[in-house]
Amino acid sequence: MNYYRALVQQGGNRPPGAQVLAGGDLWFTHAECLSRGTPAQIVVAADITDPVLTHLTAPRAAVAGLSLSKPRIMGILNVTPDSFSDGGQHNAPEAAQKAALEMVQNGADIIDIGGESTRPRADLIPEPQEISRTEPVIAALRAQSDVVISIDTRKAGVARAALGAGANLVNDVSGLTFDGAMVGLCARETAPVCVMHAQGDPMTMQDAPAYDNVLLDVYDFLAARIDALEHAGIERAKILVDPGIGFGKTTEHNLTLLRNISLFHGLGCGILLGASRKRFIGTLGHAPRSDARAPGSIAIGLAALAQGVQILRVHDVAETAQAIRLWQAVKG
Repeated sequence: MNYYRALVQQGGNRPPGAQVLAGGDLWFTHAECLSRGTPAQIVVAADITDPVLTHLTAPRAAVAGLSLSKPRIMGILNVTPDSFSDGGQHNAPEAAQKAALEMVQNGADIIDIGGESTRPRADLIPEPQEISRTEPVIAALRAQSDVVISIDTRKAGVARAALGAGANLVNDVSGLTFDGAMVGLCARETAPVCVMHAQGDPMTMQDAPAYDNVLLDVYDFLAARIDALEHAGIERAKILVDPGIGFGKTTEHNLTLLRNISLFHGLGCGILLGASRKRFIGTLGHAPRSDARAPGSIAIGLAALAQGVQILRVHDVAETAQAIRLWQAVKG
C-alpha cells in the first residue's frame, strides 16, 4: 500500500498542476509517497490515483454547522478535579460556565467539555459521576450560547446525556472502541464524531509505547476506524480525525506525527490536533509547569495549520486566536 503526504505550500501564484489541499487556500504540486519497507519517493501530485487524490483535495464538509474552510479553535473545558493542566479549576458548574463563555468571547469556535481525565495514569471513573459533571454544564452553556459543544468522553451513556443536553459533537479518545454502544449511538443520533488514536488506555499508555512505523500505524488505525464507522452508518463527512499526540507516544513519536501531519488529509476528513500543553512541549521548551507552555503550544499549532490542519484543541484560546490572526495576515 502507498501513502501520500502532500508537500504543502501557500501563496496565490500557483503553478500549473497545483492541487488544492482539502478545499482550502493551501496547495501542493508534489507529495511524498511512503510505503512499508521501501524508500520514500517524491511524486507529482497529479499522478496520485483516486480515491486518495480526491480525499486530499476535496473540500471538507462543515461539522455541526461549522465550516472548516478556515482554522478553528476548540477550547478545552475540563470539569474534573485531576486533569493534567487545569484539574480543579472548572469542576464547579458556575466556574465552568464562566470559563466557557470567556473562551467563546476570546475566539473559541467549539467548547470541548470533559468529565474524566485521560492524563497518563488516570483512573476510570463511573459513568454516572461523569454525567453529573458534564450534563449540567452543557445544558447551562447551551442556554446562553449557540457555540458548538463537544463532549469529550469514551462512554456511550455520557455521550447520550450530553447530546440530550445540547452537545453537537462526540470527541472520543479511544476512537469509538472503548464502549461497544458508542458507534450505534452516534449513528442513530447522526452526531459528528472525532476519532482519535491512542495506544493503550490512560493507565498504561505511556509505559513503553512502541510502533513498527508510528506514522503509518496511526494512519492505518484511523483508516480502519473510518471504514468501520461508515459501515455502521456514520458518513465520512461527519468524521474528524486526531493522531492522538501524547496518547501512547514518546517525544520522538509525537514529533514524527507533527512533522508529517499532512499525511492524514489522505483520509478525506477534517484533522483535529490536540497538542496543547502536552509534556513533550514542556520537555523541549524547558517549561516544567503545564500552564507555562502556551508559547510552545502555539508554535506547534501554527506549524500544523501550515500543513492544513483545520482544528486546534487548546487551553490558551485568546493567545492562540491572536497568533492565528497574525499568521493569516502574514500568509496573505
